[in-house]
Amino acid sequence: MIEAHALPRVLHGSSGRPLDLSTHEREFAPGTGDRTHPALLDQLERSGLTGRGGAAFATARKVRLLHEQRGHHKTVVVNAMESEPASHKEFALLGANPHLVLDGAVALASAIGARDVIVCVARDNPAVINHVTRAIHERVRRARREAAITLHTPPGRYVAGEESALVHWLNDNESLPQYRPVRPHVLRLGRSAVMVDNAETCANVGLISRFGAEWFRSLGTESSPGTTLVSLTGAVERPTVLEAAFGTSLRTILSSARADPDPQALLLGGFGGTWLEGTHVAARYDRATMTSLGADIGAGVIVVLPHGGCGVSETQRVVKWMANESARQCGPCAFGLPALADDLAHLVRATSDGATALERLRARCDVIEGRGACHHPDGVVRLVRTALRVFKHDVAAHASGRACEGSQTGARYVAVPHLERESDLVWQ
Repeated sequence: MIEAHALPRVLHGSSGRPLDLSTHEREFAPGTGDRTHPALLDQLERSGLTGRGGAAFATARKVRLLHEQRGHHKTVVVNAMESEPASHKEFALLGANPHLVLDGAVALASAIGARDVIVCVARDNPAVINHVTRAIHERVRRARREAAITLHTPPGRYVAGEESALVHWLNDNESLPQYRPVRPHVLRLGRSAVMVDNAETCANVGLISRFGAEWFRSLGTESSPGTTLVSLTGAVERPTVLEAAFGTSLRTILSSARADPDPQALLLGGFGGTWLEGTHVAARYDRATMTSLGADIGAGVIVVLPHGGCGVSETQRVVKWMANESARQCGPCAFGLPALADDLAHLVRATSDGATALERLRARCDVIEGRGACHHPDGVVRLVRTALRVFKHDVAAHASGRACEGSQTGARYVAVPHLERESDLVWQ
């Protein structure tokens, strides 16, 4: 049994190799908790667990919604796509203990009355595919009485990790987000109602089903209980994934990763996230505090930008990549995002039309926001707006035709993947 305040939790027992089933059960104690709908739903409601994929939706509410769906065919989908380029937590989690993730998925399946669990891992991530495959085979050999678990490997594109796009691929082999005007919205795989949760959320469900809500809430804050995985990159000694209790200061998290202790800014939440001034490193890393600062935890990503870096240039590179990764099924993605990237490119070059480009950029953000078929363009708009606020002095310099000092060095801190030629893009 893990002590109440021990850290890490979901990464407990990690030794560089994934735990096999026997070691997992020894480390975490056999799963003997009551996983029926009433019992697990009660524990999840009292735990306050929210999704760790970015939307922070209450897990208990999802369970209740899916349990109430009529029909006998229901499916739990584990989203381990790791489609956010700055995130590495699914890789770390499934590389440490895939069985904890599967335990949580099976517990959710039991609670909502599902007979199947589908684990989705991007096909370009062979190491994680291997870890999950071995874990599934171990459970089959043990002849465990639980929902049937299968592994699927969709393409590793950014939009493919969005939950409706993931279900769309499982249905029709197309990674296209579905229009959902009202949320929560029950997604369906054929006629089967689907519950989608990311790997970290499932791991926490696995822990709560064993140790209970009070144990889970013994770390974190009242409004953000428990722990969270954080992927740190940028001005750090080395990219890393660590587990921190909600409410831990940003300074402590940066220190744990041996990151720049006095950054110019932090990119929080990933490529569709928000920039935060480096002066806020004393702030607590929880959803309420970050929201009050105009930032968002999102997918648990922190990219550290040091003084001397150019936040305008970094943002332009991210927006250009995000425009190329869109599904192109609506105007805001097909035309709006490339236009934002073009405006930012003009601004970065600090040419005579910089002021005009800045004016267009602000106007386009107003036009694009809230008009997409999914939230992909909204995330890009959020990133751009916070960049204009956080880097306002550099923005003003670029708009007046004077490139900031950071842009002249050419240093890059946000690891943006290689941009494929548009003619090479495959959207399915």
